[in-house]
Amino acid sequence: MSRTSFLARYSRFIPVLSPKATLSMDRMVARLGNMGRNAVVAAGRGTRSFSATCRRREILDISTLPDRLVPLYHQTDTSSLLSLHWPRPPRNILLMPKSHAPRVTVSAVEFAKHIHSNYPGLNLVFESHVAKTIHDALPFPIYTTDPSTSTFHFARKIDLVTTLGGDGTILRAASLFSMENILPPILSFSMGSLGFLGEWKFEEYKRAWRECYMSGSAVTVEDLVGPHTQAGKPSRRRHKHDDSGSSSAAVSPGWESVRGNGKSMGLQRTSKILLRSRLRVGIYDSEGRNINEHLIPSSTGEPDHGAPFSLDDTAHPPPSSSRSPVWTESPPSLHAINEVSIDRGVHPHLAIIDIYVNNHFLTEAVADGILVSTPTGSTAYSLSAGGSIVHPLVKSLLITPISPRSLSFRPLVLPLETKVVLKLSKRNRGRELPVSIDGKRRVGVGIGMEVRVEGESLEKGPDGWRGGVPCVIRASSKGDGDGIAGDDDSWVGGLNGLLKFNYPFGESGDTH
Repeated sequence: MSRTSFLARYSRFIPVLSPKATLSMDRMVARLGNMGRNAVVAAGRGTRSFSATCRRREILDISTLPDRLVPLYHQTDTSSLLSLHWPRPPRNILLMPKSHAPRVTVSAVEFAKHIHSNYPGLNLVFESHVAKTIHDALPFPIYTTDPSTSTFHFARKIDLVTTLGGDGTILRAASLFSMENILPPILSFSMGSLGFLGEWKFEEYKRAWRECYMSGSAVTVEDLVGPHTQAGKPSRRRHKHDDSGSSSAAVSPGWESVRGNGKSMGLQRTSKILLRSRLRVGIYDSEGRNINEHLIPSSTGEPDHGAPFSLDDTAHPPPSSSRSPVWTESPPSLHAINEVSIDRGVHPHLAIIDIYVNNHFLTEAVADGILVSTPTGSTAYSLSAGGSIVHPLVKSLLITPISPRSLSFRPLVLPLETKVVLKLSKRNRGRELPVSIDGKRRVGVGIGMEVRVEGESLEKGPDGWRGGVPCVIRASSKGDGDGIAGDDDSWVGGLNGLLKFNYPFGESGDTH
């Protein structure tokens, strides 16, 4: 190293050298040169005296990520489900493991390492309390956001949600987008106590992830089970890209870097999507004002995320610094994928609730509570309360009483567009009753307040489908020639295998 190059590289450090140093500049240059040579020799011997790399186990802010990619959902004549088509590879993945389950956390680390290694360009996002727990086990940066703004940022950044847990984890994921009309697809692995909504076992995560990630990429299928060693072999055929019949190039851009992409789904074998309908919920005070903006949920899995909103809080809403960004449009609707409930809570007396259907008075319910459920929720709380089981593709909503005083009050199944109003009767003696959405208490309602519920419409517009929760469904192993019968594989299997539907006493129950 010459004197000139030394001065150019180390001049900013010269002022800190002792003026009394006896070492000449030339000898200093020589010594620094020897240090560099020694470092190279040490590296050659397999030792390393220092590291110049940055810390990789970082937690970064989600706001730095690119905006969300919205997939396309295509209808076909051979299935009652939709087909998933990614216009380009998804990038921002929200990974949600079951809370307080160390075994699931270990599996989440395994899953995160696999997809980060084999699918370049992915950004893994976690809820903040999960990120703090898991980031030390991951040798790459991960992303998160503050719980108070999680619903705002997740809705604008997340391309795909992957859950590892039971039905409660899926509900937790859906609740993060309860203010949104267009949700990212949810790929669920059953690792909970029941798993009626979970489609995949975790042992199948490599195949399940690849099928979802590569769905609609137009890369030919080689082998979905064997080792990921195939090179991508794009199909030379041209396919229809949308329902209008226009065609495009066979391979969408961005898939070339995926390792082993020869085993992707291809346009002819896309992942199936079930749009689970939701309920739109509006909470109104005694003066008819919508108070939904005070109920914007944060990440429901976060510890200490605040007490439920109370009737007394209307005059003193929480400070803006602790809430999600301000909504400038009309008050947003809350959404429920399972049910909305009003119950008597801790009070010893039965709740008295007036029920209106399409502005017509239906009945005064005297019961422990009232449930308004979706078809998805028909196998949850409503089923335990004696409600009917409804297929998730049936566009409907259910009204189910919880332990009614009258034996003639039977559960009802109504059209999806029905408008239901639950209003506290004046005979409730001034009590405030809790309102819960998907099992999470949101507000206490008093006399004169209303809970307005209606089914969320599923509409196909120029920017894609609006409404519903898009859930990735396991591909059918059988069909009826038209392909329709195979769509019910997981639902019928759930009734028989998990709920033990019509299970005979004293027999094995395995008759087919």
